[in-house]
Amino acid sequence: MGATRKIIEIDEELCNGCGNCIITCAEGALEIVDGKAKLVADKYCDGLGACLGDCPTGALKIMEREAEEFDEEAVEERLAELKHQEAAAAHPHAHAEHFGCPGARLQAFDRPAPRPVTHEPVSAAAGPSALTHWPVQIRLVPPFAPFLRNADLLVAADCAPIAYANFHQEFLQGKVVMIGCPKFDDTQLYLDKFTEIFKSQPIRSVTTVVMEVPCCQGMPVIVKQAMRAAGKDIPMEQVIVGVQGEILRREKLVA
Repeated sequence: MGATRKIIEIDEELCNGCGNCIITCAEGALEIVDGKAKLVADKYCDGLGACLGDCPTGALKIMEREAEEFDEEAVEERLAELKHQEAAAAHPHAHAEHFGCPGARLQAFDRPAPRPVTHEPVSAAAGPSALTHWPVQIRLVPPFAPFLRNADLLVAADCAPIAYANFHQEFLQGKVVMIGCPKFDDTQLYLDKFTEIFKSQPIRSVTTVVMEVPCCQGMPVIVKQAMRAAGKDIPMEQVIVGVQGEILRREKLVA
């Protein structure tokens, strides 16, 4: 039964789809739909506004209106379902050679030792791929993947390798890469996935390579929050790539 109470409101004109609010919503009340944050259902929002401070554009506010009552049991069921979806995505059998999509089968490749980074332009024929494993999509890489052990992890927005021509030579050599889009994918799944990786794998370092567009900025936020959730302090660098393919900024980050 409805009642007048405090509840979140999202200004779609201001929302850039970064997903920061989804990460900080403990009730799972928000999700990204068509590149915008949406309230899944009134009953999932407690109206306390924990998500407000993480919105970079001010698209969120608390208002009073008639809404379905906050339902703790429904929230528990939703969180359980989200966990179930994450577990299903990361289940070992989901990536076995004989099960599901063959394109998700775990593979590791032999590659020559990384060459020194020169930061000089290279031609398309300068050398072979530096990719050492498969799959690469964040959603498909299970936390138990053997290639993650003692890895220097490269977390990239999936537009970055297209925009930056020297991506393999400068960033991918000697690293394990995971790519995704924080605007269109499930950011809570990302947070849970990286948290489990940091808890279960001895990751040596993390480099995030993202585009300059606002929606990309959620990726390093997710990685940092996952480190904190896992109780780990891993050396981390962030690289910002411009839409014309130039590196705009490199900086060391603290989880």
